[in-house]
Amino acid sequence: MSAIFLPRSLRHLFSLYLFLVLVVFPTQAKWKYLRDGNAADSAVTPRAGFALMGGGSRLEAAFRFLCERTNGGDFLVLSANDDNDYLEKENAMIRSICPLNSVATLSFFSREDARDPEVIKIIEQAESIFIAGGDQSDYVRYWQDTPVQDSLNQHIQAGKPIGGSSAGLAILAEFSFSSMIDTIHSPEALDNPYGNKVTLARDFLGIPLLANTITDTHFVKRDRMGRLLVFMARILEDGWASQIRAIAVDENAALLVESDGSSRVAGEGPVYFLESTKRPQICQYHQPLTFDSIRAERVRPGKTFQLKKWSGEADIYFLSVTRGVVQADGSSSRGIY
Repeated sequence: MSAIFLPRSLRHLFSLYLFLVLVVFPTQAKWKYLRDGNAADSAVTPRAGFALMGGGSRLEAAFRFLCERTNGGDFLVLSANDDNDYLEKENAMIRSICPLNSVATLSFFSREDARDPEVIKIIEQAESIFIAGGDQSDYVRYWQDTPVQDSLNQHIQAGKPIGGSSAGLAILAEFSFSSMIDTIHSPEALDNPYGNKVTLARDFLGIPLLANTITDTHFVKRDRMGRLLVFMARILEDGWASQIRAIAVDENAALLVESDGSSRVAGEGPVYFLESTKRPQICQYHQPLTFDSIRAERVRPGKTFQLKKWSGEADIYFLSVTRGVVQADGSSSRGIY
């Protein structure tokens, strides 16, 4: 079963909110779809691959990676709450990078959209899927436990390529920061790991290479190491996993993953691979986090990492958190990055 984690104090209010939104005020499907290229469905065979993009506008290498694996077929962008200008811009950008049978963008505006059979048909016919940036809470609220979730997992199981940037990357792994209330910054998360903004989700997409893993994006640019360590600590403390891994991608960088787990870093920044098998010493409501023995590997652009072996061409160091202060090998400087 899939799950969204909220602090105990908010579960009742969130349940009431869902009742009001989904029952008292039902919505009508109003999704938007813009397709450029051949109107007929392609019959080519794609090949698997995963593009994990950290956000930003300079990600051409990652889109080329997806396009190559699309094999000239139909490329579909999924987004939420976007207007026609965005749909046109996204289609034009992808068409400028590589030749395809078609490029289309499908934007959702409600959970009802995710139950429309025509939407499911569009997803099923795509050779490649890219989940755009935005607000990952929209994707969780609109798609989880709907036919869209089922179709995306069938796409993955069929060996078709998929990628995501920013919010789109946040939902690719087994665990995710769902941002159901708002985003959260590292100091606030470290000071109170069970604060109401630390909302986590799980069991949305089933990419085997990303099992027991959580992702984060815009990583160095937005100083997100502290909050990612809180997410990892919470997953261990709440018994969701006995081993937790994290992949954190910097802005304008991407991790390009083959089906065998081999990967390389493309773009302008590093990718971080974190791992812990030890529960935090202090992870409580209104108590600063204390959590140690976190292994970190920093992989720079052009270098490689093997996800199945969880090792690669990396700078290796260890992180700890003591009463909300993150340290790298005993130093509290920005050496954590």
